[in-house]
Amino acid sequence: MIFRPTQASDLDRFLPLIVTDAAGGMTADTYTARLSAGEYRPDRTWIAEDAADAAPLALAVWWGDPDADLPGALDGLFVHDSVRSSDERTELAAGLLVTAHAAFADAGASTAPEYHLSLPGDWRDRPDAVEAVAWRQEAARRAGLPVSLERLRYEWTPSTVLPKPTGGLVFTAEPDDEVFVDLFRRVLTDSLDTDSVKEAESVGAEVQARGDVEFYRDTMPGDRSWWRVARTPDGEPVGFGLPSRNPAFPVVGYLGVLPEHRGHGYVDEILTEITRILVSETAAEKVRADTDLTNTPMAAAFERVGYRNDARRLVLSAH
Repeated sequence: MIFRPTQASDLDRFLPLIVTDAAGGMTADTYTARLSAGEYRPDRTWIAEDAADAAPLALAVWWGDPDADLPGALDGLFVHDSVRSSDERTELAAGLLVTAHAAFADAGASTAPEYHLSLPGDWRDRPDAVEAVAWRQEAARRAGLPVSLERLRYEWTPSTVLPKPTGGLVFTAEPDDEVFVDLFRRVLTDSLDTDSVKEAESVGAEVQARGDVEFYRDTMPGDRSWWRVARTPDGEPVGFGLPSRNPAFPVVGYLGVLPEHRGHGYVDEILTEITRILVSETAAEKVRADTDLTNTPMAAAFERVGYRNDARRLVLSAH
């Protein structure tokens, strides 16, 4: 079996492999659109084949920033219908991922990219979805991605009326990045954000906070001027909100309430303000947001403000 990155001439050979199932999360049209945008590239798209003139048997597609040298996340993993047994699909997909991960490491990647699976909200109750996830998750585990985190995906549309401001908080723009570094560091205490806590345990709270500010400022397409600090009327900071964008939608980038101010309903007001800014600045027809399945207070806030859970995302990672 040959595992290799694709070339431009391979496009028509592997596009038929992109067949949407309950865990596929991609279409051929999505692939070609993101290929044109530079988010997908031939060197980030790998295939498994028996011979150069035969149809590819497996396909893996990594997303990445168009200006980045290395991929950011695995977006899609597909195996040809002729490979019918789950064990064979797993083995083939694992071999493809292992080979690609080794190539990314040789190119400078410090860890294997995460694998993000977009799933229906009821996937655990659907046998087809459970089966579609199972072989992919096992292949990812064998390729060095044993840790799983399930996230709820929420969506707000203008058909939902936002709550009116209560006047309990004042929102101000803050151009000084150091203010946000301090806020990011402080909200880590007892945070239910799994990724942030895990990373802070590895690199330290200060480094994590600076990395968060840099990520939302330099990587996300949202405007830095949208960021807000939330304060009481007497000027005491209670939290902050980062309205942002991804390549497709306006998103709730980050929301944090300082530990000493949690439990007073401020999360609802900050989330409402983030949404209001996104509607004003982007004429948003949809605003999307994610939160960990275990972060029940944040999930409840989304529901109260009028967001609806429409899907889930399973994130498989190295640690």
